[in-house]
Amino acid sequence: MGGPAAVSTGSGQGYAHLIDNTRPWWKNTRIIKLNLCIALLLITSTTNGYDGSMMNGLQSLPQWNDAFNHPSGGKLGLLSAIQNIGSVAAYPFSPYVSDGLGRRAAVILGATIMCIATVLQTASHSVGMFIGARFLIGFGLTFAAAAAPVLITEIAYPTQRGPATSLYNTLWFLGSITAAWTTFGTFHVPTSWSWRIPSAIQALPSVIQVLLVWFIPESPRWLCSKGREEQALQVLAYYHADGNRNDPLVEYEFEEIRAAIRFDREVAANVGWSSFFKTSGNRRRLRIMIAIAFFSQWSGNNLIAYYMNKIFISIGIVDPTTQLLINGILNIYNFIIAIVAGLLCDKIGRRPLFIASTIGMFVFWVLQTVCFALYSEHGNITAAHTFIAMIFLFYAFYDIAFTPLIVAYTVEILPFPLRAKGFTIFNFALSVSLIFNQYINPIALAALGWKYYIVYVCWLAFEVCFIWRYLIETKNRTLEETAALFDGEDTAAHLAEHAAVNAGIADSRSDREKASSEDIIEEVKV
Repeated sequence: MGGPAAVSTGSGQGYAHLIDNTRPWWKNTRIIKLNLCIALLLITSTTNGYDGSMMNGLQSLPQWNDAFNHPSGGKLGLLSAIQNIGSVAAYPFSPYVSDGLGRRAAVILGATIMCIATVLQTASHSVGMFIGARFLIGFGLTFAAAAAPVLITEIAYPTQRGPATSLYNTLWFLGSITAAWTTFGTFHVPTSWSWRIPSAIQALPSVIQVLLVWFIPESPRWLCSKGREEQALQVLAYYHADGNRNDPLVEYEFEEIRAAIRFDREVAANVGWSSFFKTSGNRRRLRIMIAIAFFSQWSGNNLIAYYMNKIFISIGIVDPTTQLLINGILNIYNFIIAIVAGLLCDKIGRRPLFIASTIGMFVFWVLQTVCFALYSEHGNITAAHTFIAMIFLFYAFYDIAFTPLIVAYTVEILPFPLRAKGFTIFNFALSVSLIFNQYINPIALAALGWKYYIVYVCWLAFEVCFIWRYLIETKNRTLEETAALFDGEDTAAHLAEHAAVNAGIADSRSDREKASSEDIIEEVKV
């Protein structure tokens, strides 16, 4: 495909006039209840964020280093990477649990496994036991993390879907902040509890989910796909229209879901793994999903996130208290920026945020490299202090897109029959890139020093070019219209028109009569 990516300017007019603007959402008790359910799903991401920051913090704890014989090099890389290896091991199973048993069942299974694994991690008395527990945490996390964001995007109120889903990955930092300040607080505990306490707290999000996930509604899209359309309509009506099954918005959503599922099954044949390679639309989805998964981990951010203390030592900051304090402040800073960017994603758009993010990261990574080189070669203390400032500025640009949007963008561009499988591919690509980084980064950093940063300079330049050329704007569309956008503007328009006609809310000027699902399928075939 030549030239810059096409930019969709979909206005969302298919449903915008159906939204009840007579009262704000915070005065609607059903939407408040729905958002509380979404909040319970959002905390799945905190477990992952907690782990990265916890491992970063534990490396600064003398008690942890003494307990595990001061791991370094490949051994340290394995201790960090093993959770993601566990995640990869569960990928062959997670989409079948999510598609077969339901999104909610997958979250329950994953949270239960993580509770058990965290107990083992906290009780570890050897490197082998610690590694095994972390593998099991990753294995359970895959089931929950593969289903939670999908369920969020499938139950959210239409105008809140983008911001709600963007908050999922943003809450990675809530876990990261908790871990950073927990390890900072337990630093002065003289016993092994200095690292066992942070290990135990990692179970908290999973425990909350196991107790409360039963109150979350199942995805109406999943219910429709299983022929349980009556239940799907009840869920949409209860949460989106105060229980009014005849509300125009509910009827529109319901008809569009039915049309999209039927289209994907009968026309696009989006029903299996091979579907990702059969059509140009699916190949475009696959290319973008894999790219942003790798970009999210190979932009230099994980060199900072997982091995900050090694970098600090390289630039002369050796005091563990100072290292932990900077780590804690950085995570709060990241969290605030990512939340603001996520909440603005429907106003600014996905594409502008991604383009600004990659350009900004490139600029400030180059400056980090210069500062690192000046300190390493000439012992320039000013350059070392400037390096810390460049880390904060680099993360500001990373956070405006790659924290809030990578999950939200991935799940919204996938049609329902491929959403669980596609999100598994995305997570697999993310884990592979993360495992490589976690294992290679400490080795390469020790061998090359500041010169290793030049590798990321070149990679970030490639990211800028890729995002500019291939990323498509998706703001202000329904979930079904956004997914159909990759199959062409006409397909998205057909779904919107079919939903409006069948819901009885089509423009009165239209001379088309109410179409059946069969009509729309035949029309798209032609």
